[in-house]
Amino acid sequence: MSVPTYDQFIEPILRFLASKPDGSPTHEVHEAAAAALGLTAEQKQKLISSGQPTYKNRANWAHDRLKRAGLSTSERRGYWKLTDKGHAFAAEHSTPLPSDTVAHLAVDYLAVKLKAGENSVGTESAADDDLVDSPVTMSPDDRLEQALKELRAATAASLIERLLQVSPTRFELIVLDVLHSLGYGASRDDVRRVGGSGDGGIDGVIALDKLGLDKVYVQAKRWQGSVGRVEVQNFYGALAGQKAKRGVFITTSTFNSNAIEYGKSVEGIVLVDGLELVGLMMDHEVGVSSRALKIPKLDSDYFDDD
Repeated sequence: MSVPTYDQFIEPILRFLASKPDGSPTHEVHEAAAAALGLTAEQKQKLISSGQPTYKNRANWAHDRLKRAGLSTSERRGYWKLTDKGHAFAAEHSTPLPSDTVAHLAVDYLAVKLKAGENSVGTESAADDDLVDSPVTMSPDDRLEQALKELRAATAASLIERLLQVSPTRFELIVLDVLHSLGYGASRDDVRRVGGSGDGGIDGVIALDKLGLDKVYVQAKRWQGSVGRVEVQNFYGALAGQKAKRGVFITTSTFNSNAIEYGKSVEGIVLVDGLELVGLMMDHEVGVSSRALKIPKLDSDYFDDD
């Protein structure tokens, strides 16, 4: 027997979280949803290609839809909790949810982006129309491309959540790992954390040559609001204090227009916001793993008579 599709996990997860005002660990939600759907031991043993149990993967996607609808959130690692809107929705809608309501939750919020740099669900509309094209009118290749975009968007949101949950020291080390994965520093030992009290705004130093004559200085800050011009100016001042020519300012949030303008007006500074950071983490598999899919395509030349 096949495992129920992810949309069928939406209501069990909603109802279980509604009974937990303070939220619940993810693994408990997984098991509660499985029990509510009456999954057999055989169904729970089915795996997707990455090795994750299929029912947990589909429960995660169901919760992703609840988050995009503004009904739930992941305020901390491995913990799900309904928002006030989610509790109100559960109270106002009888059980079982009508099929059109489930379909609405499963499909109609695909264009809602989870805001970077915030723990709560955002309500910004995606500018990428590809996310909301009707699957009925899409070719298989288009659907595959859409699925890849959706997977990257969901992983990016999860990465932002995790980055906001780790300690400041761990975040600085992650940033240095990302920069090393980009080719900075001949070895990981050439990428050194120096953050702490009295760090002068410098959290890391990367030696670009063996003698350490050429260096890149790094500031890595978790931020809730947009980083402004003052913060970038202070970093530039810290670079001047080190007689440094190159610096990278990385944040989990965004840079406002004044900060971006200032960054462009001076030499040697690169600004990396949260979305770019998690994009680099995915592309270079820092804290992220990927799996290869074999997609068959006819080789017409093979059948030609030569």
